[in-house]
Amino acid sequence: MTTYALTLIANLERGPLTKLQIDLVCARLNIECKPDWLAKNEACDLVFRSDLSAAQITVEAQKALQGSGVDAVCTLSKNRRKRLLICDMDSTIIDQECIDEIGNEIGQGAEIREITAKVINGTMNFSKALRKRVALLKGMELSLLEKIYNERISIKNGARTLVQTMRKNGAYCVLVSGGFTYFTSRIAKTIGFHDHQANELLVEAGKLTGAVKEPILGRTAKLRILSDLCEKNGLVMFDVLAVGDGANDIEMVKAAGLGVAFHGSKLLCEQANVAINHADLRALLYIQGFKKAEFVNS
Repeated sequence: MTTYALTLIANLERGPLTKLQIDLVCARLNIECKPDWLAKNEACDLVFRSDLSAAQITVEAQKALQGSGVDAVCTLSKNRRKRLLICDMDSTIIDQECIDEIGNEIGQGAEIREITAKVINGTMNFSKALRKRVALLKGMELSLLEKIYNERISIKNGARTLVQTMRKNGAYCVLVSGGFTYFTSRIAKTIGFHDHQANELLVEAGKLTGAVKEPILGRTAKLRILSDLCEKNGLVMFDVLAVGDGANDIEMVKAAGLGVAFHGSKLLCEQANVAINHADLRALLYIQGFKKAEFVNS
């Protein structure tokens, strides 16, 4: 039998985590209910031994919680805290897709959003889609990017707490995006990532040329970056927490010891070993066993 930690996390905007919900999970799994509260009314661990797999336990817990707005994630009870955090940016760390916001600013929003949706759902090759979308930006004044960043981009709830808490506890934190360095550099600095990597928009005479610097950072590049970071820092995949929302994140999320689909596309959720569908990014701390009192909120 294996010892697991089953973490239950409520979205407090939809209501607290209740004793009834915990009891329903315990009854379905036929385990003794001894919740270890990570945050009062919000998150708890249930530690127990079972012959089931972590995936099977998660599925059963989710069935017990169906319709409640509570996430359930099962992991091994030992060595839960990860030493490398690698995050997608668009719709994961920030609320928007940057290229969609650029399109909205210059009147190309509808066409660009349609292509973006195909990428997220995995029905269009990322590199082809990026080139096609960036071509629509040709001639745009570079200075507009600052306006878009200041007026249209917002950071997701819990993002800074996630990065700052993991950083304080010794994790190396990297932002890796199929978006653009103009935005990743600013978001990384604001939130506290150690490093960032993304695609570079080409500029001539203060205007976008409609192209990006090759090679394009996409799905396979994210996995390569993850592997390189592990080698550089003497880590193995078990030490990694990777999080994203779309098909472009599949390879890095599948490879990581803790791979999270955060409010993700159907395709990514099917491939990830963890899905967070209700809570904010602080959930990624709870599933590592952090208590709310340990969070860094500066």
